[in-house]
Amino acid sequence: MVSGLQANQGKIGIAIAGTGFGQKVHIPAFQAHHRTDIVAIYHRDIDKAKAIAAANNIPHAFDTIADIVNLPEVQAVSIATPPFLHYEMGKTVLQAGKHLLLEKPVTLNVVEAQELYQLAQKQGVIATVDFEFRFVPAWQLFAELLSSGYVGTPRLIRIDWLGSSRADASRPWNWYSSKEQGGGALGSLGSHAFDYIYCLFGSVRRLNAHLTTAIPQRVDPVSGELRAVETDDTCLLSLELANGVPCQVTISAAVHASRTHWVEVYGDRGTLVIGSENQKDYIHGFRVWGSQPGQPLQEIEIPSKLLFPQHYTDGRICAFLRVVDQWVQGIDQQKPVVPSLKEGIYSQLLMDLSHQSHATGSWVDVPSVEDYLI
Repeated sequence: MVSGLQANQGKIGIAIAGTGFGQKVHIPAFQAHHRTDIVAIYHRDIDKAKAIAAANNIPHAFDTIADIVNLPEVQAVSIATPPFLHYEMGKTVLQAGKHLLLEKPVTLNVVEAQELYQLAQKQGVIATVDFEFRFVPAWQLFAELLSSGYVGTPRLIRIDWLGSSRADASRPWNWYSSKEQGGGALGSLGSHAFDYIYCLFGSVRRLNAHLTTAIPQRVDPVSGELRAVETDDTCLLSLELANGVPCQVTISAAVHASRTHWVEVYGDRGTLVIGSENQKDYIHGFRVWGSQPGQPLQEIEIPSKLLFPQHYTDGRICAFLRVVDQWVQGIDQQKPVVPSLKEGIYSQLLMDLSHQSHATGSWVDVPSVEDYLI
């Protein structure tokens, strides 16, 4: 990892809220980073919080975020809870003057995201969002090639992100099936896609969305009864970028596909493709291909300087560690990092407008993200 940090700098006391993705990725990543020390864990069930803390040698366990931020050793909080908890938890963290790392989608709507952004600005703390594709080696190469003009002027962008995490109809109902809790494929996958579209290709002028649910009912694990699924598991999105380039996006969490995540960019001077067939690890397995007009696609080797220095059993840790490293540098230097809550606002705005487009069956204009930073 590139750190540029002084060896004598002290460790940053981290608290982790959320023990699903938090246990699988956040805890091992923060334990692996040389500048972070996990001092507290949150779970709504105090007994579970204590058990997780004991299993991971974490000194403090709490069942409220207020207790977390009142602990003097906590300088920063990483939130990996379901989306419906992000706003209130994030607000408590920021009001306490603690630095914030927030999972996506950042909130349930753009107004909440805007408030968190403004609060972070007011408090002078460093807030980042786990948009980890920005930190994956193949995606970094892809971004470099695009910015160097490899394809020339883009004429068409196609994105397919197809997964099977919700394909099993016997999988029980949980928060992912609840609209008010921020579930759905648009939130879990579309939030990432909207961020990397913004990062790679710029802002969106207007969009059209059609959201569907392949499995309309799931068994409630508490009652044992069938319960309606309120959220989407498949999304068809048409975007017109600010520069007029059309971008077609297909997202599904309910299909079995070999080409799990594919982005194709066609320009007047060439073609670039990034794709992965790794269904078990959505961070590793990406390869990049390019071609000039009339020539076959050729794989482009990822430079060693971009590769992960170490691999983990759960591949997501590799990319998340780079998010953490950049966040730590921002905290040390008291300088904003990208992605910040600004990028979180934009991703949330596009999700909100996608729901609006679906509800009205029409194209929707997209305002500038700057309108939300006032």
